[in-house]
Amino acid sequence: MADLGNDGGLWTARLAGALAGAAVSIIYLLPKSRREAACRFLTGVTCGIVFGGPMGLWIALRLGISGHLGPSEILLAGSAAASLSAWWGLGVLARFAERMRR
Repeated sequence: MADLGNDGGLWTARLAGALAGAAVSIIYLLPKSRREAACRFLTGVTCGIVFGGPMGLWIALRLGISGHLGPSEILLAGSAAASLSAWWGLGVLARFAERMRR
């Protein structure tokens, strides 16, 4: 079982990355309603917090920079990337479902 620990700095980096990813996503793909915005924002933040560590590690290893980054930087980047990906994925699926319903 993974040890989530109680390191406040890592949790702050994880949350900041998730919020940043969700905020940047708002700029690129505007929601059509407040409900859609809230659902996608909460999904983005949740995915950023949950999948930030693995996503950050994967990105750092793929780019070959894992030896140059600290744990908080990896979590920040991974949380932002996971949040951004979740926002886009949910947005695309919502719009596809809307078209199929018509």
